Amino acid sequence: MSKKVLVTGGTGYIGSHTIIDLIENGFTPISVDNGVNSMASILDQVSSITGITVEHYNIDLCDFAKTEQIFKEHEITGVIHFAALKAVGESVEQPLRYFKNNIDSLLTVLELSQKYQVKAFIFSSSCTVYGDVLSSPVTEETPMQEAASPYGRTKQIGEQIISDTLAHQNKLKAVLLRYFNPAGAHTSGLLGEAPSTPAANLVPVITETAIGKRESMSIFGTDYDTRDGSCIRDYIHVMDLAHAHTLALQHILSGKQDQPVDIYNLGIGQGATVLEVIKAFEETTQIKLNYQIAPRRPGDIMAIFANYDKAKEKLGWNPKYKIQDIMRTAWVWEQKRTKL
Repeated sequence: MSKKVLVTGGTGYIGSHTIIDLIENGFTPISVDNGVNSMASILDQVSSITGITVEHYNIDLCDFAKTEQIFKEHEITGVIHFAALKAVGESVEQPLRYFKNNIDSLLTVLELSQKYQVKAFIFSSSCTVYGDVLSSPVTEETPMQEAASPYGRTKQIGEQIISDTLAHQNKLKAVLLRYFNPAGAHTSGLLGEAPSTPAANLVPVITETAIGKRESMSIFGTDYDTRDGSCIRDYIHVMDLAHAHTLALQHILSGKQDQPVDIYNLGIGQGATVLEVIKAFEETTQIKLNYQIAPRRPGDIMAIFANYDKAKEKLGWNPKYKIQDIMRTAWVWEQKRTKL
């Protein structure tokens, strides 16, 4: 019987792609999501791709009793914890909402993982934990700076909670995956980023502008000390990112992880400016984008990209997709989801 893996935030962008990767690697994923920023119908696309109907719970993870019911009904081997509010700008405006949701949900799932003797806990962290870094590429040892937003702070706190909780016990092991900027869509064209609230990430904003859902898009700041004045980020294809979660899970379950908690950066190791990403889209699709320059956004940092040598060496993770693949798959998905 295949091992059951609870995927929190399972109907979200990265969660749904990870569910597919888990199925393709012999696991039985169970999805839980409260639907705040996603729709359970996304699992229909997962079923179309994999032929598997995934069991799903519409539950708020801050509700301990309802969440515990899942652990009672299933023998959970591993947990992949994505569920969190994640918009940087919104977190600046609504810090208490972010702290309550992101921290309470983690505490619930972590406590239940210990209580029900789960073996592996994979935490969806973020490069935002590094804060406004002094230089890039960053490694896992790069010192954390002050978080640039309440969202980033919840990820720093989340990592610390997991490390403190697991430091002096040896049954549950955790991996903290610090990812950079997930983007793109499943190569089938059947699944991609579909936020139920207005898209805040650059790539869906680009595709929504290209298809006419937005009249234009804004580039927030072109006066940074970078190649062209716009912010630099490390964009990673969502299918590469999803596979890293499966590899991290397998790494723990195979007994290869010695310490209670380990940390990996997930990026493609190259920075692209906002203007370069726009150019890559225009060249890949032959579509010109309507954009304007706007003032800097609070909470944005100038430049950050990854050194992923550790994930390559220990997990055997090698990203396969480039920025052009991200743009091509994101555009195919945008055209398809507009018709859904």
